[in-house]
Amino acid sequence: MAEAGSADPSTAEEKRPVVSSSESVSTGTTISRVKLLDTMVDTFLQKLVAAGSYQRFTDCYKRVYQLQPEMTQRIYDRFITQLETSIREEISEIKKEGNLEAVLNSLDKIVEEGKNCKEPAWRPSGIPEKDLCSTMAPYFLQQRDTLQRHVQKQEAKNRELASAILAGRRQVEELQLQALHREQRELVAVLRESE
Repeated sequence: MAEAGSADPSTAEEKRPVVSSSESVSTGTTISRVKLLDTMVDTFLQKLVAAGSYQRFTDCYKRVYQLQPEMTQRIYDRFITQLETSIREEISEIKKEGNLEAVLNSLDKIVEEGKNCKEPAWRPSGIPEKDLCSTMAPYFLQQRDTLQRHVQKQEAKNRELASAILAGRRQVEELQLQALHREQRELVAVLRESE
């Protein structure tokens, strides 16, 4: 009984090597979130198997154990194997349905890109109005600057057009004056001829 209880957890550990998070941090390399999730599932299963040890199993089924200890061991082994298999299948199904691998990989990429950013990351203050203003204000300021540049260009264009119009009006006035002087000269010339 003691041999079966002590042998089972060690075989469970032999089946699944686990990389501890302290090892990954000490080497300086980052583990992908997919691998981290798999490691968490493995660790959870190891702890679940350890919590549901053969000793506890036999304590729950004492009569069966007393009558047929080898059969109890096989039932326990099969139960643990099926439990691990079903949990792994469920986790795998959740990964597929939620497209978790792609989402976690994209999250890893975002984190990597964020490491290159020198400015501090934005954090919500807890006041939605303030957060909205702090988020939208730079955008609105940029839009205001863009609009001011467009207005300045349009005003410069309008000034050019206004000066061109004034120059055109002066030219029209000069032409009208020249035409009036010509008519007056012609009238004076006609009057002198008639005298």
